[in-house]
Amino acid sequence: MACRVVCISHSTGAGGEEVGRLVADRLGFLYVDEEIVAWAAAKGGLDPAGVADEERRKSFAARVFELIGQGGGEAWSPTVSALYRVEGELSSDDVRALIRETVAQTVERGDVVIVAHAASLAVGRGSGALRVLVTASPDTRAARVGEVGGLDRARAGRVVKDSDASRRDYLRRFYDVGEELPIHYDLVVNTDVLSLEQAARLVAEAASS
Repeated sequence: MACRVVCISHSTGAGGEEVGRLVADRLGFLYVDEEIVAWAAAKGGLDPAGVADEERRKSFAARVFELIGQGGGEAWSPTVSALYRVEGELSSDDVRALIRETVAQTVERGDVVIVAHAASLAVGRGSGALRVLVTASPDTRAARVGEVGGLDRARAGRVVKDSDASRRDYLRRFYDVGEELPIHYDLVVNTDVLSLEQAARLVAEAASS
């Protein structure tokens, strides 16, 4: 049975965002990631205090697709990243709390690809969603991070290492996952060897079958 929701978890530098966009294009699904949710939260006037309130968080999650739809091309603006850096705006944990709430409400809506560090863990087995992990070796990921950010190898390696530590902490705190395992996912894709296009094709085929 075809899946109408694809949740893509990923490690930094593995290419999860790019794979997610390609999958969404192939399937004709809406694409949502952490930056777009942050943008929608800011557009909808949701502040950190609102994120802390469970009912407001649920209300926002129910409206996020409407806000994204209204945003059009603006939702792809690279300036969205500034939301993480402006004092008083949403923190990474704020956005991830929204992601978790939003993912939980997308299964019924369907026709969406959601990309976040722990998107797949927000839905359970048998939910109707395809749970995917996009990963790669630390060396490959550091090379990609360095290329995109103009960083030398040592600094890019530290970025990857710090991101992995943050992700492990997030999985423990939000999902009570002490050790991430392949069995947490329906499909694990290693982009060390596979190109991002090949990875996207595999994910799209799995979602369609």
